[in-house]
Amino acid sequence: MENKRRDEHDAASQHNGFKAFLKKKNIEISFQRYLIDALSFMALGLFATLITGVIFRTVGQRLGIDFFVNVIGPNAMAVSGPGIAVAVALGLKAPPLVLFASVINGFIGYELGGPVGAFLAAIVGAEFGKAVSKETPIDIVVTPAVTAIFGSIVGTIVGPGINEFMIGLGVIINRATELQPIPMGIIVAAIMGITLTLPISSTAIAIMIAIAGPASGAAVVGGCAHTVGFGIQSLRENGWSGVITQSLGSPMIQIGNIVKKPILMVPPTLTAMILGPLVTTLFKMESISAAAGTGTSGLVAPLGVLTAMSDAGYPAAEIWIKIIIFCFIAPGVLTFIISEIFRKLGWIKDGDLKLDI
Repeated sequence: MENKRRDEHDAASQHNGFKAFLKKKNIEISFQRYLIDALSFMALGLFATLITGVIFRTVGQRLGIDFFVNVIGPNAMAVSGPGIAVAVALGLKAPPLVLFASVINGFIGYELGGPVGAFLAAIVGAEFGKAVSKETPIDIVVTPAVTAIFGSIVGTIVGPGINEFMIGLGVIINRATELQPIPMGIIVAAIMGITLTLPISSTAIAIMIAIAGPASGAAVVGGCAHTVGFGIQSLRENGWSGVITQSLGSPMIQIGNIVKKPILMVPPTLTAMILGPLVTTLFKMESISAAAGTGTSGLVAPLGVLTAMSDAGYPAAEIWIKIIIFCFIAPGVLTFIISEIFRKLGWIKDGDLKLDI
């Protein structure tokens, strides 16, 4: 009996010691850390590389600036993997040596497993790197080596399989939207709008599943319904500066108000559900996957629509009309009407959407 108690005490001590070690190294194994924090930072890495490259290429093509088309655009897109990995490592609060060595993981992970491969390689490499950081007298060698080894292994072995799964999921969504454009238009628009507003990266999701075709159009209007919608919905409280901040920035700044009063999410979501099936049926619209989950933030989605539909051979006038109506006017007007009804019913009150801006 005494031996059993001693063994239990030793096991408890080891467990507590391991928890203390993880806490000291700022390693937190949780949904919040990996699927919210890391994924959000992944989106920042994508914005700084892939999406920036797309913007430069698109603008360069429209304005005839070869430097944008042939130099900045393609090279920014080419470093997407390292950009993802460094951003994720930063989101995981990695020390400098781990941060810099994550470039290796991002490159290998992206080459073999696309964005998902880079994301997974970055997480595993960063966490193992953090665990050994400053634990040896030759930290400058050990830390980047451990970061690169473990991250590269995961990027090589696990990344391709999960990337194929995500792409397969995207194929199913894209195909289902073509076969059932109305219900899928509603579902895709609603989900992408909600994820854009919540602290989950809709951009990363759209890229991971390679959303395309009519589904990408639904994703675009879903996002625009929330970026423009939240801005217009909160016009009374925040004025036009609030409209611009949320439309060109992110409606995620409303998350505190949404947590207090979830019904605030309903008007933009209903708008998304109305517009989604319209752009998958009567007024077909599509975007490149890198821009489909961004809404009007940084005008990325409109540029993504311009790129995809121009490449598909749509007339320029038709493209611009659809962008103006479905990315800006319709989301604003519909959300305003619905939110005003909610205010008349007392479901939304003055001050509910107030921001400290």
